[in-house]
Amino acid sequence: MNRHSAHTPPGPRAWLGLVVILGPVLLVSMDGSILFLTMPSITDALSPTAGQALWILDIYGFAVGSLLVAFGSIGDRYGRLRLLMIGAAVFGAGSAGAAFAPNAETLIACRALMGVAGATLLPSALAVLSELFPDARQRGRAVGIFAAAFAAGFAIGPVVGGALLGPFWWGSVFLVNLPVIALFLVFAPVLLREVRATRTGRVDPLSVVASAAGLLLTIYGVKHLAAEGFSIPAVLAGAAGVALLVYFALRQRRLEHPLIDFSLFRDRTFTIAIITGLLPLAAWSAAAYLSGIYLQSVLGLSVLHAALLALPGAAVLTLTCIVTPAFVERIGKKKALVACHFTVAGGLLLLLPTTVTGGVGWYIASTAIAGVGYGISFSVVADTAVGAVPAERAGSAGAIAETSNEIGNALGIALLGSLAALLFRLQGPDLAPTLDETLRLPGLLPAALSDAKGAFVTGLHAAVVVASVLHAALGAAALRWLSRRPADDLPADPATDTAPEPLAGKI
Repeated sequence: MNRHSAHTPPGPRAWLGLVVILGPVLLVSMDGSILFLTMPSITDALSPTAGQALWILDIYGFAVGSLLVAFGSIGDRYGRLRLLMIGAAVFGAGSAGAAFAPNAETLIACRALMGVAGATLLPSALAVLSELFPDARQRGRAVGIFAAAFAAGFAIGPVVGGALLGPFWWGSVFLVNLPVIALFLVFAPVLLREVRATRTGRVDPLSVVASAAGLLLTIYGVKHLAAEGFSIPAVLAGAAGVALLVYFALRQRRLEHPLIDFSLFRDRTFTIAIITGLLPLAAWSAAAYLSGIYLQSVLGLSVLHAALLALPGAAVLTLTCIVTPAFVERIGKKKALVACHFTVAGGLLLLLPTTVTGGVGWYIASTAIAGVGYGISFSVVADTAVGAVPAERAGSAGAIAETSNEIGNALGIALLGSLAALLFRLQGPDLAPTLDETLRLPGLLPAALSDAKGAFVTGLHAAVVVASVLHAALGAAALRWLSRRPADDLPADPATDTAPEPLAGKI
């Protein structure tokens, strides 16, 4: 029970607490994308294999996504602020270890540790924020700032990473986390209060293990087959992963308190919203990662130059997140979901004219137009998912929405990145598994260099075409399915104490 009156306006302490909370939130989202422009530098320093390079990028997102719901329940039982403090300390330790990692294996392990810690931060930060703002109107405003900061972190991650690599070495992209974490650990105990929920039930360990192991084994199999070709261990790992995911889904139906309530997907609006949380993040992460390599390794631009070129798209994405709520009030959430997918599809297709000799203008145009769709997705998915289900199931709906974001971010690199790697292996000069490894080979002939760059661009084009087709298909499905509902749109959440909490109650 909140000890504050629901109508007591928050004081300066509450807003200072929000500022403190935004620090780790920004880091969690930013670290999901900060390596997109820095991977060529990391590749030069640590010489990871093609599979290791993909794991460096997406093990973080898989760890966050697969543990997000579990840590939300753990925080309810043992205290959100306590979990928030522990998670921040572990996130800082993982960042320090990653910065000085001597090899690819250590970096992957540290990124996984950061992901586990990140999974503790997001749900706990939302719950603590909700305690700071008992008034629904002020809480809605604070949650909007929270959501904008989270989206901005994804958008500015590549820019920050590229800017740091101008004067510093690659480890600086992790060390930048430490001052923010230190400030949080100092001020959080002073400005924030402990939060415990009265939620019944407990975390099912088998579900946590099955979901995490199933995801990792499935993606391992896909990556290994794409980067290195057919092998029995890869096939067995992939099959075991799929079997674990099936077991996880079947187990959730039998549990009284499942990690993921799959019955919610019977609602078409909810299903469209969740896929909209996953697919744009998948497309954005894959396009940003592959475009970063394209700008640096194909066109030969410096990392700082590549970071500056990413600024327009990041600015459009962030601005869209800010203006989308007003935009949605005019056209409705359903139309916004449809606009999101067609805008992303059109923006991605603008990468098709890029060549081995030029394409900077097409890249900027692509990121700017697709950035509108990404921004809409970040802003409306959670509220749409929560609004599509009964109020008593809003927590489960919100948890699935958050998880879809994180899993989408990781899946984009894992699947679309693996598609690009497969085409490079099949069409490249067959001298090394990746473009960056090929470029480091001594005595590389001009013809082989041209073939390698051409094969990479082909892989980039294939990845964006697949993502664009999926977005267009989902946009068409949303247009058809959602138009059948009797109401034109989901009701907006009123800013009253009886309204559902669109983000604070999600996880």
